[in-house]
Amino acid sequence: MEYQPRILDGVISDALKRFPAIALDGPKAVGKSATASRLAGSVFTLDNPEELAILRADRGRTSSADRPVLLDEWQYDPPIWDHVRREVDHDRTPGRFLLTGSANTNDAQIHTGAGRIVRLRMYPMSLAERRLDEPSVSLGQILADVSVDIEGTTDVSLDSYVREIVSSGFPALRHGSEATVADELDAYLTYALQREVPALGSMFRRPQALLAWLRAYAAAASTTASFESIAAAVSKESRPSRATIGDFREALAQLWLLDEIPAWAPEGGELNRLGNKPKHQLADPALAARLLRATPESLLGNRTRADTNRNYRSLKNGPLLGSLFETLVTLCVRCYVPPFGHQVGHLRTHSGDHEVDLIVENPDGRVVAIEIKLASEIDDSDVRHLNWLHEKIGDELIDKIVVTSGKFAYRRQDGVAVVPLALLGS
Repeated sequence: MEYQPRILDGVISDALKRFPAIALDGPKAVGKSATASRLAGSVFTLDNPEELAILRADRGRTSSADRPVLLDEWQYDPPIWDHVRREVDHDRTPGRFLLTGSANTNDAQIHTGAGRIVRLRMYPMSLAERRLDEPSVSLGQILADVSVDIEGTTDVSLDSYVREIVSSGFPALRHGSEATVADELDAYLTYALQREVPALGSMFRRPQALLAWLRAYAAAASTTASFESIAAAVSKESRPSRATIGDFREALAQLWLLDEIPAWAPEGGELNRLGNKPKHQLADPALAARLLRATPESLLGNRTRADTNRNYRSLKNGPLLGSLFETLVTLCVRCYVPPFGHQVGHLRTHSGDHEVDLIVENPDGRVVAIEIKLASEIDDSDVRHLNWLHEKIGDELIDKIVVTSGKFAYRRQDGVAVVPLALLGS
């Protein structure tokens, strides 16, 4: 399969000129190995038992191999992390090591702040990386407080966004017929639950109960529904215990499959009484769509399990398509935000009177606020929370954006930038 360029390509190349070791984290099949191998001087594939045995017997191979040395799927040999740290302590020459990992194992002591190994996150492919259209609005420039013209037109339709939602951003899985992609995603989820979760040391006696809980979690995507309400949406006979759910959540987070958005917590200022619940997200909206057996037709007709099942409906506001579109936008924004020093969160007041879907915070504490609307046209009610936030924090707000499924990018008279998702880029 032809390599599809990623936003992180240039970021990793630059980081290898500055740091001795880079770790690339993200879910399995997200494209870490393909990206890293293009930059590596030599490759050790640690999910290959023969290569793993050789490297365990002779750690010195990592010192003599051509640089950068790629240790692919390092979680299969957790002590290799500490070996790299010791090597870097001995020789801090930039560009020595690249590590990729599909699980954030608890067996290794991770010291990212010590300047030894710098971690970068790889997400499934953004829309810009899928090349649906040429972005005309740069989120990176907006965050840098550069004057940006909000303009452009796209022919990407709601139908196209729906196809992208169910196709996923996993490079190797997204091509083929709709049925083939669905089968690939089902196999992906099955492998994660039956093989990868147990490989982390988490043994669960009733995997079907965990699958039932994960379906309920998918129905709660893009909400702050309590974990008690998510569990309550599962039938009593299939409901895991609270302790089991906690262990399962931790295992899925280690695999980068649960990707919650933390609540934004500004220091001081005019804002108080903000909620602290995370917003639920899976790594890719296609995973939620498959768990709920959603198809393009059922999504467009609001006929998915999450739309028709009374227990699932109680977890969210509005049709599932709106929640999955928000997950897709969140995935794209996370890809477009510069990797060092920026944070992505969400805002919701305790009372629920005001909420902003995404808050992107600069290293200096200033923010860009983003609302996500499935609608193609925007009115005053769609921007009221953005304008409320502007009144509260003033110049601390760099810009306010509504991301839509529409055709035109423009700036409203109240200063809100309206940007179709297909026209937003890094």
